[in-house]
Amino acid sequence: MSEERLKQAKALEIQSGAAVVSSVDNSTQEHTEEKTSSKPENQLSGSLLGWYSVLSSKSIKDGELYHFSMYNEPLIIYRDKDSRVRCIKDLCPHRGASFLGGKIVKGELVCPYHGGRFSAEGECTNLDRLTCQHIIDSNYNNYAKRIHLYQYPCVEQEGYIYIYYSGTAKTNLEDFEIKSSLKDSQPSSYGFKPNEYKYEEVYVDFKCDWARIIENHLDILHIFWIHGDTIPDKDVNRKAITSFNQTIKRSKREIESKYSHKTGDKEEFITLKFIPPGRVCIYKGNPDSARYIQILDHVPLGRNRARVIVRHYRKFLKNKFLTKLIMFKPLQHRIFYKIFSEDYLVLKTQSFNEQMGYIKKDNVKLLGEDKMIQYYWDWYQNALNNERPWDIHHKAPSTNNFHEEAPMLYPPENPKLSNENSREITIQLILRLLIPLGLIILII
Repeated sequence: MSEERLKQAKALEIQSGAAVVSSVDNSTQEHTEEKTSSKPENQLSGSLLGWYSVLSSKSIKDGELYHFSMYNEPLIIYRDKDSRVRCIKDLCPHRGASFLGGKIVKGELVCPYHGGRFSAEGECTNLDRLTCQHIIDSNYNNYAKRIHLYQYPCVEQEGYIYIYYSGTAKTNLEDFEIKSSLKDSQPSSYGFKPNEYKYEEVYVDFKCDWARIIENHLDILHIFWIHGDTIPDKDVNRKAITSFNQTIKRSKREIESKYSHKTGDKEEFITLKFIPPGRVCIYKGNPDSARYIQILDHVPLGRNRARVIVRHYRKFLKNKFLTKLIMFKPLQHRIFYKIFSEDYLVLKTQSFNEQMGYIKKDNVKLLGEDKMIQYYWDWYQNALNNERPWDIHHKAPSTNNFHEEAPMLYPPENPKLSNENSREITIQLILRLLIPLGLIILII
């Protein structure tokens, strides 16, 4: 059965509940609530186990292996012989080795340890040709029943690769009971059409608590202070800090917060949406007409290890020649890397303070504009207590630290790409100066 049919057959739609509307005056910190229902039907019901966006389509090519992890469990994504994406547990069922150093041959995964070769369905296809074949048990039929890759449902939609993460990989994809709808996670379900936009994208890596990173991205007001000198927007800086009206709506599938200017003579400023388990959408203006939209997907690699896919959609500067001429991509990436570097120190110290038990109700005081963050934490703590995803692949003190010690690939934790991007900008600027100079010399 294909992933698409699997999704259609098993995905259960989450119905929206009644909404709670909140109005916040940031100048007085006064908060009022209008409840449309006295029942908790509007409580966010999304699970920490479910559909995660873990990779961009353009980031994985035929013949490549993408290694990552979810809640400490090492996984791999690759494309099979039909270019369909597959997600498997990074565990060879022959001898328990990793596929690090392995390769894809004609769409089949090859283990680097003994050459075991696996089809897209996870079956070993060369049992009679493994290394040292002359001493392997000749009863291959019985052996074949025990050697099979463990997989997770993996679907490619709208330029993203999603996996349905349950914490337990299976040898047969049809054995999964999919309890949430992938459609509820897709960008096209949240107020805009991706094909009408162009976008730039980066990956960022953090050695800090995954949940704290999401909190940071739901806190829109900190951008005026900490990022005011970095974001190229005259309306976003320390001098432009002003008072907003805030409206919050909650349903079973999302939390939405809208900020609008108090004066009433300007359009809605920013809309945020949190879609569990790990997606945040930020719209500059009304979602129906936003000039740019940021989508952030948070991947819980492990304890104090997280990756974020950052994608900025825009309705302007769509011409490829013009964007290349003005170096829009490397300049945009430089801004991305700087913004997340500015957040990183805060995130690391918050993670430490929480893990030390310092961030407690008596020690921190949430304000009126923090209501969305409070709703997020209410959902997270409830889901964490019910599902306990970190306990599924729990690391004992004696467990090998290989995956934790493996270098993270992206800024701000690893500055390599940021440095390469800065060098590219410098080289391009020099070339742009040399070209007209060369023409002048030729004319002379």
